[in-house]
Amino acid sequence: MKTAWPLLLLLGSCGGQPVIAPGGIVSNNPCIDSILAEIAAPGQIAAVSVYSHDADSASAPVAWTRALPALGTNAEDIIAAKPKLVLTGNLASSGTNAALKNAGIPIVAVGVGTSIEEDKSQIRQIAKAIGRAEAGDALIARIDASFAQSAVMRPSISAVIWQNGGFVAGAGTLQDELLTRHGFRNASAAYGLKSWGVLPLETLIRNPPQIIFMPAKGDGDDERALTARKQLLRHLGGGARLVDFPDKLLFCGGPTIIKVSAILAATRAAFDRPTRKDGG
Repeated sequence: MKTAWPLLLLLGSCGGQPVIAPGGIVSNNPCIDSILAEIAAPGQIAAVSVYSHDADSASAPVAWTRALPALGTNAEDIIAAKPKLVLTGNLASSGTNAALKNAGIPIVAVGVGTSIEEDKSQIRQIAKAIGRAEAGDALIARIDASFAQSAVMRPSISAVIWQNGGFVAGAGTLQDELLTRHGFRNASAAYGLKSWGVLPLETLIRNPPQIIFMPAKGDGDDERALTARKQLLRHLGGGARLVDFPDKLLFCGGPTIIKVSAILAATRAAFDRPTRKDGG
C-alpha cells in the first residue's frame, strides 16, 4: 500500500466529489471499506478511506468508493466531518483516536486479522456497529463457501506468496492459513522466515517451491514485479509454476478472502489435473 499518498478530506464538491454528510458513518481504513461495500445499506456510508480511491490498491470496488468522499487519518479533518461513527484500524495513530474520543465521537477500531476466525469476528463487529448484522452473516457465509473446494486432505504442495519487493507471508498470517486450507504448504519456513519477511529473488531462484504466487505486473510505474517474473521464467524453466497474485490481495481479509480462495482453489485443481500426453 502506498504510504506517500496525501491524506485528504474532501469537504466540498471539488472535482465532482460528493460532500461528506454530517452525522454519517465514515471509515478511514481501506480494509474496512471492502467490508462496508458488501454489507452497508445504500446511502449509509458518508466517506471512505482515501486509499480506497486508488484502483491499484483498493480492496473495495472503486466504482463504489469513488462515489463517496475520501477521508484521511488526520484527527482535525475527521472531526470536521462531524460523523456519528468512525470505523478505523487499531494501528491508526493513537493520538488521532484519542482526539476523536475527546471530541465525543464514537469509534470502532479493528486490527488486521491473522486467522480466518479472527477475520470473521471482525466482520461481525463491524456489521453490528452499523446495524447490519444479517448482512455481515451473509458475507461470512460466502467466505465459508469459498472453502468448499478445499484440498487439505490431499498431499500438500509447496508454495509461497511472493509480494512485489520480496515480502512473503509466513506462519501466523491469514495468508498462511488460506494456503493450508487449499492444500498448500507455505515454503516460507524453509527460507528461515517467520510471519512477514523478505525473500530475495536470488534465493527464490536457487530454491523455488512448486508454486510461486506473485504479481504479473508492477503497481503503477513500478516494474520490479514484471522484471522479477521475467527473471524467474528465464531461470526456472519447468521447475516451478508462476501464478498471478496481485499485491493488493495481501492487504485485507473480509471479501478479499473469497478472491484469494478462488485463485488458490483453481491453482490446486490445475496442479492436480493429470496432464494428457496425446495433446488433448
